[in-house]
Amino acid sequence: MRIPRWKQWLSHLVELHVESRESDFNPHLYVSINKGRYQLSSANAIYSFGDMYTNFARVFARWDWVSHAPQEVLLLGLGLGSIPVILEQTHARRCRYTAVEIDEEVADLAWQYVLHELESPVEMITSDASTAVYFLEEGLYDLICVDVFDDDTVPESIEDPDFLEQTKLLLSPDGTLLFNRLSATEADRAASQAFFEEVFLTVFPHGECVDVGGNLMLVSRSGVIAAA
Repeated sequence: MRIPRWKQWLSHLVELHVESRESDFNPHLYVSINKGRYQLSSANAIYSFGDMYTNFARVFARWDWVSHAPQEVLLLGLGLGSIPVILEQTHARRCRYTAVEIDEEVADLAWQYVLHELESPVEMITSDASTAVYFLEEGLYDLICVDVFDDDTVPESIEDPDFLEQTKLLLSPDGTLLFNRLSATEADRAASQAFFEEVFLTVFPHGECVDVGGNLMLVSRSGVIAAA
Protein backbone atom coordinates (compact mmCIF):
# COMPACT_ATOMS: atom_id res chain seq x y z
CA MET A 1 0.00 0.00 0.00
CA ARG A 2 1.66 3.20 -1.18
CA ILE A 3 1.82 6.05 1.31
CA PRO A 4 0.13 9.24 0.05
CA ARG A 5 2.67 12.00 -0.42
CA TRP A 6 1.03 14.30 2.11
CA LYS A 7 1.24 11.57 4.76
CA GLN A 8 4.90 11.02 3.92
CA TRP A 9 5.60 14.71 4.54
CA LEU A 10 3.49 14.88 7.70
CA SER A 11 5.11 11.75 9.15
CA HIS A 12 8.45 13.57 9.29
CA LEU A 13 6.83 15.82 11.88
CA VAL A 14 4.64 13.35 13.76
CA GLU A 15 4.24 9.57 13.72
CA LEU A 16 0.91 8.62 12.11
CA HIS A 17 -1.07 5.63 13.38
CA VAL A 18 -2.31 3.29 10.63
CA GLU A 19 -3.73 0.29 12.43
CA SER A 20 -3.36 -1.91 15.50
CA ARG A 21 -3.79 -5.66 15.76
CA GLU A 22 -3.30 -8.42 18.27
CA SER A 23 -2.41 -12.07 17.84
CA ASP A 24 -1.60 -15.15 19.87
CA PHE A 25 2.08 -14.22 19.65
CA ASN A 26 1.87 -10.44 19.87
CA PRO A 27 -0.86 -8.86 22.02
CA HIS A 28 0.13 -5.47 20.67
CA LEU A 29 1.05 -4.86 17.03
CA TYR A 30 1.14 -1.26 15.89
CA VAL A 31 1.56 -0.12 12.29
CA SER A 32 2.44 3.52 11.78
CA ILE A 33 3.97 5.86 9.22
CA ASN A 34 7.16 7.38 10.53
CA LYS A 35 9.61 9.47 8.49
CA GLY A 36 7.82 8.45 5.31
CA ARG A 37 8.07 4.71 5.97
CA TYR A 38 5.82 2.03 7.38
CA GLN A 39 6.94 0.96 10.85
CA LEU A 40 5.80 -2.12 12.75
CA SER A 41 6.17 -2.12 16.52
CA SER A 42 5.29 -4.40 19.40
CA ALA A 43 4.80 -3.21 22.97
CA ASN A 44 8.54 -2.83 23.60
CA ALA A 45 10.33 -3.17 20.27
CA ILE A 46 10.43 -2.00 16.67
CA TYR A 47 10.04 -5.05 14.43
CA SER A 48 10.44 -3.29 11.09
CA PHE A 49 11.14 0.19 9.73
CA GLY A 50 11.75 0.06 5.98
CA ASP A 51 15.24 1.11 4.91
CA MET A 52 15.73 2.74 8.33
CA TYR A 53 15.86 -0.63 10.07
CA THR A 54 19.41 0.28 10.93
CA ASN A 55 20.58 -3.06 12.33
CA PHE A 56 20.63 -4.52 8.82
CA ALA A 57 20.90 -1.27 6.85
CA ARG A 58 24.30 -0.54 8.40
CA VAL A 59 25.53 -4.06 7.71
CA PHE A 60 24.48 -3.98 4.06
CA ALA A 61 26.00 -0.52 3.64
CA ARG A 62 29.38 -2.17 4.35
CA TRP A 63 28.69 -5.42 2.46
CA ASP A 64 31.11 -6.78 -0.15
CA TRP A 65 28.64 -6.97 -3.06
CA VAL A 66 31.37 -7.89 -5.56
CA SER A 67 32.41 -11.12 -3.87
CA HIS A 68 29.19 -11.90 -2.01
CA ALA A 69 26.08 -11.15 -4.09
CA PRO A 70 23.24 -13.30 -2.69
CA GLN A 71 20.53 -14.75 -4.90
CA GLU A 72 18.68 -17.08 -2.53
CA VAL A 73 17.86 -15.42 0.80
CA LEU A 74 16.23 -16.99 3.85
CA LEU A 75 14.53 -14.64 6.31
CA LEU A 76 13.91 -16.12 9.75
CA GLY A 77 11.59 -13.49 11.20
CA LEU A 78 10.00 -11.08 8.74
CA GLY A 79 8.41 -8.01 10.32
CA LEU A 80 7.13 -5.84 7.47
CA GLY A 81 9.98 -6.95 5.22
CA SER A 82 12.70 -4.40 5.95
CA ILE A 83 15.49 -6.66 4.72
CA PRO A 84 14.14 -7.14 1.17
CA VAL A 85 13.26 -3.43 1.09
CA ILE A 86 16.85 -2.50 1.96
CA LEU A 87 18.37 -4.93 -0.53
CA GLU A 88 16.03 -4.03 -3.40
CA GLN A 89 15.43 -0.31 -2.96
CA THR A 90 18.77 0.79 -1.50
CA HIS A 91 21.20 -1.65 -3.13
CA ALA A 92 19.27 -2.59 -6.30
CA ARG A 93 19.48 -6.30 -5.49
CA ARG A 94 16.88 -8.68 -6.90
CA CYS A 95 16.86 -11.83 -4.79
CA ARG A 96 14.55 -14.78 -4.24
CA TYR A 97 13.26 -14.78 -0.67
CA THR A 98 11.95 -17.49 1.58
CA ALA A 99 10.39 -15.80 4.61
CA VAL A 100 9.57 -17.71 7.79
CA GLU A 101 7.23 -15.84 10.15
CA ILE A 102 5.43 -17.46 13.06
CA ASP A 103 2.74 -14.80 13.40
CA GLU A 104 0.04 -14.87 10.69
CA GLU A 105 -0.96 -11.31 11.56
CA VAL A 106 2.57 -10.06 10.96
CA ALA A 107 2.76 -11.96 7.67
CA ASP A 108 -0.56 -10.46 6.59
CA LEU A 109 0.57 -6.94 7.48
CA ALA A 110 3.80 -7.45 5.53
CA TRP A 111 1.88 -8.44 2.39
CA GLN A 112 -0.63 -5.64 2.83
CA TYR A 113 1.78 -2.78 3.32
CA VAL A 114 5.16 -3.69 1.84
CA LEU A 115 5.84 -6.97 0.07
CA HIS A 116 3.39 -6.55 -2.81
CA GLU A 117 5.33 -3.45 -3.89
CA LEU A 118 8.59 -5.36 -4.36
CA GLU A 119 9.81 -6.86 -7.62
CA SER A 120 11.68 -9.66 -5.84
CA PRO A 121 9.60 -12.83 -5.29
CA VAL A 122 8.83 -13.81 -1.70
CA GLU A 123 7.69 -17.27 -0.61
CA MET A 124 6.00 -17.08 2.78
CA ILE A 125 6.08 -19.89 5.35
CA THR A 126 4.01 -19.40 8.49
CA SER A 127 5.91 -21.43 11.06
CA ASP A 128 8.20 -21.32 14.05
CA ALA A 129 11.69 -20.66 12.66
CA SER A 130 13.26 -23.20 15.02
CA THR A 131 11.06 -25.90 13.42
CA ALA A 132 11.04 -24.68 9.81
CA VAL A 133 14.81 -24.92 9.41
CA TYR A 134 14.58 -28.73 9.56
CA PHE A 135 12.32 -28.84 6.48
CA LEU A 136 14.11 -26.41 4.16
CA GLU A 137 16.55 -27.35 1.40
CA GLU A 138 20.12 -27.78 2.57
CA GLY A 139 22.94 -25.95 0.80
CA LEU A 140 20.59 -23.52 -0.94
CA TYR A 141 20.78 -20.12 0.75
CA ASP A 142 23.45 -17.53 0.00
CA LEU A 143 22.23 -15.37 2.88
CA ILE A 144 20.31 -16.29 6.02
CA CYS A 145 19.07 -13.47 8.27
CA VAL A 146 18.04 -14.47 11.78
CA ASP A 147 15.83 -11.68 13.10
CA VAL A 148 13.60 -13.52 15.55
CA PHE A 149 12.24 -11.76 18.63
CA ASP A 150 9.43 -12.30 21.08
CA ASP A 151 8.76 -8.62 21.76
CA ASP A 152 12.22 -7.57 23.00
CA THR A 153 13.75 -10.99 23.73
CA VAL A 154 15.26 -13.73 21.58
CA PRO A 155 13.44 -17.06 22.13
CA GLU A 156 15.54 -19.77 23.76
CA SER A 157 14.91 -22.12 20.82
CA ILE A 158 16.72 -19.67 18.52
CA GLU A 159 19.74 -19.62 20.83
CA ASP A 160 20.03 -23.41 20.86
CA PRO A 161 23.27 -24.72 19.28
CA ASP A 162 21.23 -27.33 17.38
CA PHE A 163 19.29 -24.52 15.70
CA LEU A 164 22.53 -22.88 14.59
CA GLU A 165 23.93 -26.19 13.36
CA GLN A 166 20.83 -26.73 11.25
CA THR A 167 20.90 -23.23 9.77
CA LYS A 168 24.55 -23.83 8.91
CA LEU A 169 23.48 -26.83 6.81
CA LEU A 170 21.10 -24.58 4.86
CA LEU A 171 23.89 -22.24 3.72
CA SER A 172 25.34 -22.51 0.23
CA PRO A 173 29.12 -23.11 0.09
CA ASP A 174 29.82 -19.36 0.08
CA GLY A 175 26.75 -18.40 2.11
CA THR A 176 26.65 -16.07 5.09
CA LEU A 177 24.42 -16.03 8.16
CA LEU A 178 23.53 -12.84 10.01
CA PHE A 179 22.12 -13.04 13.55
CA ASN A 180 20.60 -9.87 14.99
CA ARG A 181 21.16 -9.49 18.75
CA LEU A 182 20.06 -6.88 21.28
CA SER A 183 22.67 -4.56 22.73
CA ALA A 184 20.75 -1.48 23.95
CA THR A 185 21.47 -2.06 27.65
CA GLU A 186 24.53 -3.36 29.47
CA ALA A 187 22.64 -6.54 30.34
CA ASP A 188 21.60 -7.07 26.70
CA ARG A 189 25.12 -6.47 25.47
CA ALA A 190 26.66 -8.84 28.01
CA ALA A 191 24.16 -11.57 27.13
CA SER A 192 24.72 -11.12 23.39
CA GLN A 193 28.50 -11.12 23.79
CA ALA A 194 28.33 -14.27 25.89
CA PHE A 195 26.12 -15.96 23.28
CA PHE A 196 28.59 -15.00 20.55
CA GLU A 197 31.62 -16.32 22.42
CA GLU A 198 30.11 -19.41 24.03
CA VAL A 199 27.63 -20.62 21.41
CA PHE A 200 27.91 -18.86 18.05
CA LEU A 201 31.66 -19.34 17.64
CA THR A 202 31.39 -23.05 18.40
CA VAL A 203 29.22 -23.41 15.27
CA PHE A 204 30.83 -20.66 13.18
CA PRO A 205 34.47 -20.54 14.36
CA HIS A 206 35.39 -17.88 11.75
CA GLY A 207 32.52 -15.63 12.74
CA GLU A 208 32.67 -12.04 13.90
CA CYS A 209 30.59 -9.68 16.00
CA VAL A 210 29.77 -6.28 14.46
CA ASP A 211 28.44 -3.37 16.52
CA VAL A 212 25.66 -1.72 14.49
CA GLY A 213 24.64 0.78 17.15
CA GLY A 214 22.03 -0.42 19.63
CA ASN A 215 22.39 -4.02 18.43
CA LEU A 216 25.14 -6.49 17.66
CA MET A 217 25.16 -8.37 14.36
CA LEU A 218 26.77 -11.79 14.53
CA VAL A 219 28.26 -12.81 11.18
CA SER A 220 29.06 -16.42 10.33
CA ARG A 221 32.33 -15.55 8.62
CA SER A 222 34.66 -12.59 8.48
CA GLY A 223 35.55 -10.64 5.36
CA VAL A 224 32.00 -10.06 4.13
CA ILE A 225 31.55 -6.77 5.97
CA ALA A 226 34.13 -4.00 5.61
CA ALA A 227 35.57 -2.38 8.72
CA ALA A 228 33.80 0.79 9.81
